[in-house]
Amino acid sequence: MTTSPATRARILIVDDSPFEQRLLADLLAERDYLVSSAYNGRQGYEVAASARPDLILLDVRMPYMDGYAACRLLKANPDTQDIPVIFVSGADAEDERVFGLSVGAVDFVTKPFSGPELAARIQVHLSLMRRAAAPAPAGRSDDAEPDMVLVNAARRLIDDDLANVPSLDDIAEQVGTYREKLSLLFRERMGTTVFAYIRDQRLERGARLLRDTDIDVQGIALMVGFNNAGNFATAFRERVGVPPSAYRKASMDGNSA
Repeated sequence: MTTSPATRARILIVDDSPFEQRLLADLLAERDYLVSSAYNGRQGYEVAASARPDLILLDVRMPYMDGYAACRLLKANPDTQDIPVIFVSGADAEDERVFGLSVGAVDFVTKPFSGPELAARIQVHLSLMRRAAAPAPAGRSDDAEPDMVLVNAARRLIDDDLANVPSLDDIAEQVGTYREKLSLLFRERMGTTVFAYIRDQRLERGARLLRDTDIDVQGIALMVGFNNAGNFATAFRERVGVPPSAYRKASMDGNSA
């Protein structure tokens, strides 16, 4: 006896290969899942945002937008951030698998895959998702608006590793857009440029490290993306009004008061 459609898990397959689409669809149909499909990352993200599937099987290498960029957008959108994403891809290098997990996927399965194993992983993640599910907030969050999703995805990419921020072209590509659009959206939505945002985040992170750790100024400078302590100190003094050493001393004096 089949399960009621209202209770059957809905799974979105995102893969540019019709053969792989059919292989996955047949596997899922045997387990009585409801299946939908998309053929590139952009289409997959749009389908997920509108249909809200229970789980997404996502390829990595696809035209128009790759799986990594699609996953970044899914995790930056409050409407889709809780949907489990499993990468199913021929990209089997360790660094690619680790990167897939770092952008928000819950699992990474390499092709060719074992049908029973993939089905078991899907079931595990569906069960975990149901246990963690909370009531959806009423109304639509401004952060779910498409332009804000792009901005927030780019912010998350920048904030994740301030010491090694990619070029503006690479940031835009990794969130599925182009530099001119991303620059415009930052000015419209954040009131600043991408480069000014990066600088502000570096100085803010530096100030937090000065307050909360005993790492030396040179170490902090490198951790937040400055080439040396001198450049960091100059930028910090311009922003805060005092050099890093004086800021740290004042913070310590305030904490001991």
